[in-house]
Amino acid sequence: MAARVGVDKWLFFVTLLLVVVGLAMVFSASAVVAQERYHSEFTYVGRQAGWALCGIVAMLALMRVDYRVYNSTRFIYPALCVALLLLVAVFFCPGSHNTHRWIRFGSFFTFQPSEIAKPVLVLFLAWFLQSRLEAMHDFKNTLVRAGAMPLLFVILVVRQPDLGTAMVLAGVTVMLLVLAGMDWKYLLITAGCAIPPLVALLFFVSWRLKRMQVFLHPESDPTGPGFHIYQSLIAVGTGGFTGRGYMEGMQKLFYLPESSTDFIFANIAEELGFIGTMAIVILFAVFGWRGFRTAFLAQDPFARMVAFGLTAIVLLQAYFNISVVLSLVPAKGIPLPLISSGGTSVFVMLASIGILLNITRSTD
Repeated sequence: MAARVGVDKWLFFVTLLLVVVGLAMVFSASAVVAQERYHSEFTYVGRQAGWALCGIVAMLALMRVDYRVYNSTRFIYPALCVALLLLVAVFFCPGSHNTHRWIRFGSFFTFQPSEIAKPVLVLFLAWFLQSRLEAMHDFKNTLVRAGAMPLLFVILVVRQPDLGTAMVLAGVTVMLLVLAGMDWKYLLITAGCAIPPLVALLFFVSWRLKRMQVFLHPESDPTGPGFHIYQSLIAVGTGGFTGRGYMEGMQKLFYLPESSTDFIFANIAEELGFIGTMAIVILFAVFGWRGFRTAFLAQDPFARMVAFGLTAIVLLQAYFNISVVLSLVPAKGIPLPLISSGGTSVFVMLASIGILLNITRSTD
């Protein structure tokens, strides 16, 4: 096929638009809290802007690096080692809110290793599976070996604990295996094996059980475990069709926890209404269209799986985040890609999109 002169402009500009919208909404959701805590309304959005700028620089650089450089043991093995070391090192760092998800360098810089695990896992699976497309029926030598590393990643992330990110990792792994040609019977076997531990994690861990109960009956204890989701639904409901107006939301004023991170979509719904939320959904839909289009046009199996996997990560995270805000699934700590406040998330996501944009150069 003919080589593309430039990158996919739809994908590029949708990504930048999501980042700009994210910065605007992070400022709206965090200004009052930042003023109260740090005496500057720009504290949170300033940090986010710094990470976003670094991420855009990384995206611009990586979209000029030939994606084939990642298709080598010289890259894959060191990347896996770094990701695993970071996922283990996080347990030796001070925890926060009974979790071990961040590596902290002083009070101004934190890094979340599970974010870098996502693109590394996609690159590993694409590299491993590209030469085994005709052996996807081989359970022992192909499927077990392909699933061993993702399983290790998932276990480490669950131990942090971060079940939401673990489900994203598991989901993209299954999707790539199916894309590579895994037999559906193995998919059913995998699902059957995954159900018991998932049930145990959801119903036999006390705080997750409370989340499940809140999910089923959010109105049962609106001042206790149901506080987050109850306030989120109030924000969504009061936004109506057109919203209260930018910066005019009320729930972010110390009612809705995590209004600039996990529940930023609720703040968008309150201030910009149905119109604003649908605009966000449409932007992600366009991102998915261009990303999956790139995957299915790619002739190189490695490029196809990398493009598919990186696109799937963005869409899975967006789906889970929005679903939590709307109480369609139990609460999980997953940011809205490119929009939620979170330095590691926006930086790694933009860098990953840089790889995806490079792949669009070689597809029509």
